[in-house]
Amino acid sequence: MRAWNRAKLLWGYLARRPRLNALPVEYIVETTAKCNLYCPMCPRETHPQPKADMPAEIFERLIAESGETAEHMMLIGLGEPFMDPKIFERIEYCHRHSISTLLSTNGTFLDERYAGKVLDSPLEQITLSFDGFKKETFEFYRKGAKFDRVRDNFVRFARMKHARASKLQIVVQMVKMEGNAGEVDDFLRFWGEIPGVDQLRIKEDETNLMRPTAGHTASDWKYPCHYLWRGPMYVKQNGDVYPCCQSYMLDGAPLGNIGVESLTQIWNAEEMQRMRRLHASGRGGEIDICSRCCTTIPHPALVTGSLLLHGRTVRRLIPLVERLTYLSKLPGKLLRPPTKV
Repeated sequence: MRAWNRAKLLWGYLARRPRLNALPVEYIVETTAKCNLYCPMCPRETHPQPKADMPAEIFERLIAESGETAEHMMLIGLGEPFMDPKIFERIEYCHRHSISTLLSTNGTFLDERYAGKVLDSPLEQITLSFDGFKKETFEFYRKGAKFDRVRDNFVRFARMKHARASKLQIVVQMVKMEGNAGEVDDFLRFWGEIPGVDQLRIKEDETNLMRPTAGHTASDWKYPCHYLWRGPMYVKQNGDVYPCCQSYMLDGAPLGNIGVESLTQIWNAEEMQRMRRLHASGRGGEIDICSRCCTTIPHPALVTGSLLLHGRTVRRLIPLVERLTYLSKLPGKLLRPPTKV
C-alpha cells in the first residue's frame, strides 16, 4: 500500500497533476506548542504560541486517516517535543501503525533518566540541535539554554546509545547562520569523534527572521516545490493543516482542520490545487508565501529518488546529501540555496 501510494505521488509530481490520488509520504506533527527557550531565528518570536499540547483525538484521527500510507512522522513543530507529556505514547502509537518517527530536541531535558526513556522507545531517529561550537555563539542562538549542560547531555546520550548498540539514528545538527558559519569545521570535527553519533547535518537557515530580505527570485521557480506533491504536510497543535511548515510561518492560511475535514479533502483542497498548478507552470513566485520562502528547492532528480525510497530511508539520507553538497562533492545545483531578492 505504501509503495503504491509513493508510485502515485511520483506520477503526480512528474505529470504535474494538481489533484492527487494519494496522500503525503511524510508529516510534520506539532504534538506540543510549548517551549522553554527563546531563539532569535525561531518563528515563535513573531508567532506567539499557546501553552498547549495536541489533543489525543486530533492525533489519533490523523493516524487513522494516514496510517496505511504515511511512512514517516516528524513529531516536531514550534514546541520542544519533550515538553509533551504524551510524547512517548505518541511514538509508540505510530510504531503500532508501522510509521517511523523522528523528533528534534534542544537537549535541555535530556538528562540520564530521560535519555534512557528515549533509548527504550521505538523512536527511529533523533536530531540533536546544537547551533554553535562556541559557548557565546550557542547561547546567543539558544537563549535560556546552558552550553555546557546541553553539550554534556548530548555527549552522554550518544555514548549511552553506543554502549547499548541501539539502532536509533542520532543526527547532530547545526543551522548555519551568519554568526556561526565560521564554526562549521570545528563543529564537524568535535561531534564526528563522539561515539554513537551517526550523522552530522549542516542545515541552511530556512526562516527569514535573521535575514528579512531573503527569498526566491523568479529563476528559482524552474522546478516546482516538492512539498506540494510529496510532503511533509504540517499539522499544527490545534489540528490546522498547512501545505508545509513554512506556509504557517509566513502567515499563510490553513487548508483545513483534521478535526473537521478528512485528510483527502485537505490534501486536494482548492487552494492546494491552485498552488500546484502555479508551481507546475513555473509561476510559484506568484504565490505570496512561496515568494518569501527561504527553503531550498531540490532538483527533480532528488525528488524522484525520494519517492522511490521509503520515507525513513530518505530522512536518513538528507544529512548525508546536504553535507556532501557543502563539501562540494555533489553538484550544488542539486540543492540550490535560496537567493536574495
